[in-house]
Amino acid sequence: MAGRTDGLEWPETLDVDALRAAGWRPVPFQQFILKVHSRCNLGCDYCYMYEMADQGWRSRPRRMSPAIVDRAAARIADHVHTHGLTGIELMLHGGEPLLAGPQLIRQAVTAVRAAVGDSVTVRAIVQTNGVLIDDGFIRLFDELGVSVGVSLDGDAEGHDRHRRHGDGRGSHAEVRAGLERLSAYPHLLAGLLSTIDLRNDPRTTYEALISFGPPAVDFLLPHGNWETPPPFLEVSGLSTPYGDWLIAVFDRWYDAPVRETRVRLFGEIIRMLLGGASQTEAVGLSPSALVVVETDGGIEQVDSLKSAYEGAAGTGLHILRDDFDAALELPSMAARQLGEQALSGQCRACTVRRVCGGGMYAHRYRSGSGFLNPSVYCRDLFRLIAHIHGRVTDDLTEGRR
Repeated sequence: MAGRTDGLEWPETLDVDALRAAGWRPVPFQQFILKVHSRCNLGCDYCYMYEMADQGWRSRPRRMSPAIVDRAAARIADHVHTHGLTGIELMLHGGEPLLAGPQLIRQAVTAVRAAVGDSVTVRAIVQTNGVLIDDGFIRLFDELGVSVGVSLDGDAEGHDRHRRHGDGRGSHAEVRAGLERLSAYPHLLAGLLSTIDLRNDPRTTYEALISFGPPAVDFLLPHGNWETPPPFLEVSGLSTPYGDWLIAVFDRWYDAPVRETRVRLFGEIIRMLLGGASQTEAVGLSPSALVVVETDGGIEQVDSLKSAYEGAAGTGLHILRDDFDAALELPSMAARQLGEQALSGQCRACTVRRVCGGGMYAHRYRSGSGFLNPSVYCRDLFRLIAHIHGRVTDDLTEGRR
């Protein structure tokens, strides 16, 4: 695996003072991710946390301490009140967050809500692999008003291809059981998160997911970059295997007589094709407004960057001594709020740059030039966006006749 060079790479060369002098101002954080547990009860072979470049999890506490939770809540409140925010999202993440136990989960949610006060809405979400969902956790989530996102990669064969226990056992049956328990509380299910494997049939995968009645489905491209390409992607070739896979799902979703669920990637692309702004980091040019607090209190960038190189998500800041505004001043954070200014020359010349937005930031890394590159999925994204544009345009044209 190739690593980064010893010299400065973009965005480390970005001059934030010059940006401010030119009138740029950072967007305050509105999504706060607390890594309440740094270990997992599954051994998914594609996991960016444990199987890719950054192995920082090995030196971190397994569980976030109550003191770090309380300090994080206070820092969040300071940030919210400084910037006059009226609503934020609190995501409990891991590892596997349910390993932290119900007491710590309760503390995290209640501490943040108490700190920000009744005038600020806190939408709380827990993102889980689903294995540990039981009646006790469901009652807790219902009491606290916590939504639940569950990772599921399709049917049993597709899911168990990667999402296995350490001894090799698949986890699909346990996840299914957790989702069936959740079905009695449909208001709690936020959606399903599914990582694409090209060996899984796209229509079969989609239909397995919607069988649980999720309000939303989020398809994730496997994390990779120009140094460590994703599976089955030939970076020097002309094929678009991921674009083709997603197009098959799109056509199945788009042609359904009734809308079965919201597919976030497709909805975002359609919104931007119609002139709207993106609401996800996967595509578009909207500024990133999320920040991570690790189990040890370290303040970090989005953790998908851990797929690029050791320390890629780090900031050197800590919740005990630094506030979140300090993170907003870092070149690495500013770069993800600059929109088109943060795109490579190749992306700036592209006709779909406003919709694609260069793709997910973590997927742009190349040793030497850092993140100032197109996504390693560039061709796939172009193909998908062009296909969706064609389908939507045809429908709009037909509707005007």
